[in-house]
Amino acid sequence: MDSKRTSRRDLLKAGAALATLGTVGKAQAQHDHQVIPSSKNAYPMIHGSKELVEYGQRSKYVTSVRIQHPPDGRPSPDAFGKVFHVATPLQDSVGVITPSSLHYVATTRGSYMPDIDPKQHTLTIHGSVDRPLTLTMDDLKRFPSVTRVHFIECAGNRHNGRQKTVQETHGMTSCAEWTGVLLSTLLKECGLKGSAKWFVAEGAEEVKGASSMPIAKAMDDCIIAYGMNGEPLRPQQGFPVRLMVPGFEGIFHTKYLRRIKVTDQYYMTYNEFGHLRPDAKELALSEQIGPKSVITYPSGTQRLPGRGLYEITGLAWSGGGAIRMVEVSTDGGKKWNRA
Repeated sequence: MDSKRTSRRDLLKAGAALATLGTVGKAQAQHDHQVIPSSKNAYPMIHGSKELVEYGQRSKYVTSVRIQHPPDGRPSPDAFGKVFHVATPLQDSVGVITPSSLHYVATTRGSYMPDIDPKQHTLTIHGSVDRPLTLTMDDLKRFPSVTRVHFIECAGNRHNGRQKTVQETHGMTSCAEWTGVLLSTLLKECGLKGSAKWFVAEGAEEVKGASSMPIAKAMDDCIIAYGMNGEPLRPQQGFPVRLMVPGFEGIFHTKYLRRIKVTDQYYMTYNEFGHLRPDAKELALSEQIGPKSVITYPSGTQRLPGRGLYEITGLAWSGGGAIRMVEVSTDGGKKWNRA
């Protein structure tokens, strides 16, 4: 009996794995958990399983999924299993925290997603510092940690007139709770030289994911994050460690972080070339995101069930400070009401 049950579960899992070769946006048709009929006038019971005990599972009635971005762009995953841009279902968001499984994904020029053993991974900080450091993950976790809520947004997150839903227009933004060590803490441990003006963060991806940023930002609120929403980072979010640069364009939030070089000048790295402005003074004006806002309900393709009173919900974010007020117009901008 047990062997038959196990083989059936393995078969279902194999089928699900094959299904992922299609688009990311297709909802899972079946759930592993069994529903047991109950007595009359009572709800059926979800039968417990090993999977439910070990990690949990959302209700089969909740079907929000991510989609490839843009919908008519490169398939994700492609024929080689690479995952490119994937958008969050903002139209179904509840509150401001995006679940780790629904957080948007952006790649660095279509690079692969490295499979990193945290026991073998190190982070090196060098350059214009007095005491260069090479830290293991265990070393990193010995430093005082912080837990903070921050959003990340791709610079290309905008409406172009062809999208139909808020997921297609703004799904390349998500908000999560991040845990890690302040970069300033590590730089103080290294000791910055007087010539330190910029720093370059490099990931372990195929094209390294390197970006140049002002040292002032590093000493402000950057986080070397190893936790997300109460669990270790997921591979799509940079496991085992990534850089969080609050308020800056998503491309600066280097995943799979392996090296930080402190420098005396702005470096034209792979990410900056062809993506951002080459002049260092102009670059400082293009790093920061927002402010932006978007209505999530009712939004594109959603239909209200009937006449009556409805609450309009949405999100507002800014890379330059807290959102103090949001106004909403229901007549094309002729009149605005405070939300």
